[in-house]
Amino acid sequence: MTRPSPEIEKLAQKRLADDEQRITGARRTSVSLADAWRAFLRHPSPWMLGSALGLSAVARIVVGDYRWTDAVVPVALVAAFPFIEWLTHVFVLHWRPRQVGPVELDSLLARKHREHHADPRDIPLVFIPWRALVWLIPAYVVFAFLLFPRDGLALTFLVSAAALACFYEWTHYLVHSDYRPRSKAYRAVWRNHRLHHYKNEHYWFGVATPGTADRLLGTFPEPSEVETSPTVRALHATEKG
Repeated sequence: MTRPSPEIEKLAQKRLADDEQRITGARRTSVSLADAWRAFLRHPSPWMLGSALGLSAVARIVVGDYRWTDAVVPVALVAAFPFIEWLTHVFVLHWRPRQVGPVELDSLLARKHREHHADPRDIPLVFIPWRALVWLIPAYVVFAFLLFPRDGLALTFLVSAAALACFYEWTHYLVHSDYRPRSKAYRAVWRNHRLHHYKNEHYWFGVATPGTADRLLGTFPEPSEVETSPTVRALHATEKG
């Protein structure tokens, strides 16, 4: 990557400082967690994911048939979650549009994520697009019942996956909202995601976790040692290859 000019470096630092000052600095008003939650519920994806969680939980209770393997599934999903979000962020959300003959391969998720990078303060762009959830949720249901040998285990998977999706959506929203970070763990998540948006889009891919997968997969550098990317707000705009 070509080292950007001092002007680009200065602009990136100012963007990051302004964004952090807006949330942590002295202000006349402060967004409470309750305010953030009410604003969160004005968007469709929390309701869609919450409904999926509620329905799968009710179905799991009705089906019964609890076994020890039902405890393994949520534990395994929680352990894998940092890597799932890393892989999704890198290979799905940061997908570079490709032309195959007359057809351009470019998903709705990738397009919306590029818009999200262009304006990280545009809250509606923070959420998983509802048009994607319309097919993603049924696809997860079909996948679960095909993958697992019994209905109870499939429903345990669906409850766990829906709970993690709700956690991801809430955390990502909160990071981009005006809620002030208080806990050390949340501040780490908040800081890392802002570095991804304002410093360099090639690093810090964890969204709802504090850099677990990034550390193991080599995308958690010391910020002062990373060049500021000129395409952090225009993904793929000037990249070669």
